Amino acid sequence: MKNKVALITGVTGQDGSYLAELLLSKGYEVHGLIRRSSTFNTSRIDHIYQDPHDPNPKLFLHYGDLIDGVGLTNLIREIQPHEVYNLGAQSHVQVSFTMPQYTGQVDAVGAVGLLEALRSADINARFYQASTSELYGSTPPPQNEESVFHPRSPYAAAKLMAYWCTVNYREGYGMHATNGILFNHESPRRGETFVTRKITRAVAEIAKGSKKKLFLGNMDAVRDWGYAKEYVESMWLMLQKDKPSDYVVATGVGATVKDFAEAAFSHAGLNWQDHIEVDQKYIRPTEVDALIGDPSKATRELNWKATTHWKELAAIMVDADIAAK
Repeated sequence: MKNKVALITGVTGQDGSYLAELLLSKGYEVHGLIRRSSTFNTSRIDHIYQDPHDPNPKLFLHYGDLIDGVGLTNLIREIQPHEVYNLGAQSHVQVSFTMPQYTGQVDAVGAVGLLEALRSADINARFYQASTSELYGSTPPPQNEESVFHPRSPYAAAKLMAYWCTVNYREGYGMHATNGILFNHESPRRGETFVTRKITRAVAEIAKGSKKKLFLGNMDAVRDWGYAKEYVESMWLMLQKDKPSDYVVATGVGATVKDFAEAAFSHAGLNWQDHIEVDQKYIRPTEVDALIGDPSKATRELNWKATTHWKELAAIMVDADIAAK
């Protein structure tokens, strides 16, 4: 295991940071792709960052971008990874409606570029594609690997292209390529504009007296929320299988945005109804009413099962945001 090399795109994101921790704990040499910025955006991995001048570094960061196919190919050839985890994306559904072309370039074309880099470099690496429950869109729950895809956003449509290209490269070129169809997964490291973190940060600010109101969109949307730290283990387990396949990863338990908000505010001794207002600008042009996953295949074949459900997750996130204030 000490000789295994992994490449993670999106290493500075929520999932990327947890996955990097997991792989380092297993003895991997981990390489992460980061975008060039005039400011540092590595806060989620600062605690595991190692100076490349250290005698025995295990974490290496490389500047790059998913839309730079030449750069990806050169990096693949340089580091010769055994496993590649494509977690990089424009991952905000609402933003994808205002930036559809960019979302398609990064989430769809970028995934193809990474697959093609592996193929053209003739690297026999195992490939993980971060798919999403948003692929199902208006398909009624529970959703599993056989459910019909009906994307309802540019983000979901771009991810659908990446999903099918992963399948195509698996079937056409014999690559060990796997789609992980992860349902909503959250943590204290979740981006601040995503609804769960938006709620828990507001709870912390209201509890401290620095904020009074929180504005949200569709309060009746149902989602299957799990703990990101647990979900990244399923990614690793998928790439340890001899035969690649596609897996739904979920808790199997749904809750509305209102349910999550009520639990978060209640955990801090607050009444959500005193602080939340609906703002129509947060309503999507095409809504996804209910996403609840059926993780039976992952439980059966990967021996993976979620242990943290949405109410406990809300408490974890509220406590972390209050502690950070």
